[in-house]
Amino acid sequence: MLDQFDARLDAEFAAIPPQRLRAALSPLLPKGGFVADVESLRAFESDGLAAYRSLPACVVLPETVDQVRAVLAACSELGVPVVARGAGTGLSGGALPFPGSVLISMAKFNKILEIDPRARIARVQPGVRNLAISEAVAAMGLFYAPDPSSQIACSIGGNVAENAGGVHCLKYGLTVHNILKLEIITIDGELMTLGSEALDSAGFDLMALMTGSEGLLGIVTEVMVKLTPLPEVARVLLACFDDVEVAASAVATIMAAGVVPAGLEMMDGPALRAAEDFAHAGYPKSAAAILLCELDGTAHDVDEEIARVTALLTRAGASEVRLARDEDERKRFWAGRKGAFPAVGRIAPDYYCIDGTIPRRSLPKVLTEISRLAESHGLAVANVFHAGDGNLHPLILYDAGKPGDMEAAEALGGAILELCVEVGGAITGEHGVGREKINQMCSQFSDAEREAFFALKRAFDPRGLLNPGKTIPTLARCAEYGHMHVHAGQVSHPHLERF
Repeated sequence: MLDQFDARLDAEFAAIPPQRLRAALSPLLPKGGFVADVESLRAFESDGLAAYRSLPACVVLPETVDQVRAVLAACSELGVPVVARGAGTGLSGGALPFPGSVLISMAKFNKILEIDPRARIARVQPGVRNLAISEAVAAMGLFYAPDPSSQIACSIGGNVAENAGGVHCLKYGLTVHNILKLEIITIDGELMTLGSEALDSAGFDLMALMTGSEGLLGIVTEVMVKLTPLPEVARVLLACFDDVEVAASAVATIMAAGVVPAGLEMMDGPALRAAEDFAHAGYPKSAAAILLCELDGTAHDVDEEIARVTALLTRAGASEVRLARDEDERKRFWAGRKGAFPAVGRIAPDYYCIDGTIPRRSLPKVLTEISRLAESHGLAVANVFHAGDGNLHPLILYDAGKPGDMEAAEALGGAILELCVEVGGAITGEHGVGREKINQMCSQFSDAEREAFFALKRAFDPRGLLNPGKTIPTLARCAEYGHMHVHAGQVSHPHLERF
């Protein structure tokens, strides 16, 4: 199992007794804002990647910006590590507490501060749920476009930290494309505003740098999001295939034709059958794979695109193409897709969700290779992914109670991520690196590239107090990881061409 934190890193930070932390931090916080008893801390010992667990020294729950500033300044003076946490739905161990750290929960920053429908913007605190933004502006004919499958629970601050996407990011973009301005606090307690309400701002694009930085550079305290007009019409096609590779090839066919769906999702047989048993979405359980293709816009344009995409799917080998009859069926189709992860949890004791991205043209061969890798590791895989943008989510099925299964799942996950790098992709599309993929960062980036990352980190956080041990592997760690076949882009699957 992946070691959670390097022993060398542990030695860099002096252990601060909880009593001393309480004396330093409690006066800065509201009543009940400091938690240090072990039983209460267990609620914060992991994020959605529950296989990795670690207890912080304490948890603080500030309610105001001034309290966050004061806490960070105090931690900086003490030299104690700080880990920020949103809703805890992340899937890469990004909010895993560092041993002896102060975990700062932003859960009480849960207010929508301003909505301006004419400017199509909203100012929100980082603890606001993703879906709550769209719910608040729906009557105004607007919505917030990024929609992770966890949108009912995940927080906007966590979305910024991971640059979250969702089933509609193919057309509407990731978090970074849907925000205008951030307010952040540095480790020294300094307040900074990054970005602006204008389409562009002078200087380096620090807002984009902060988005996806996984809490390593600062703590987000406010986000200005873009709001998008609700489309006049949104309709979904469900295409069935008798072969997974044929379904994957159909994705490239649609995109090559110049069609930009609002969403284009794929599930293979094991995933769609689990989703159907769980959500009763109306999926054909006999299919080897299905595609969900949503088209939105004006009624006339959508009608034309439905006819065009139906023809494309049929020529690409679909055995059946079905149009959702009404809005209720459209919602059921998406409910099945968004419920696929918990659905798969019903067919195996445990599953390990991988997040990698590849060029769309590589989908057929990569899916075939994933199947081969799964067989060689003795585990089953259910595939659910954002096919339109090449973001894979293989779900590796295993049993944590069976000796060796967790290690086999991790090894298979690492091999899949290295395969993504090999074909010209990346080790993450939306879940982030966190602790989960820190070894594979050694595969994707060279020593010089990782040193550039560290230089940026030092510019914001010279002593490395913010979320240590995450995202950027040390050069020493990568040297130890050099036994792997892939390093800085070298091929580990020689039987595959670089496609």
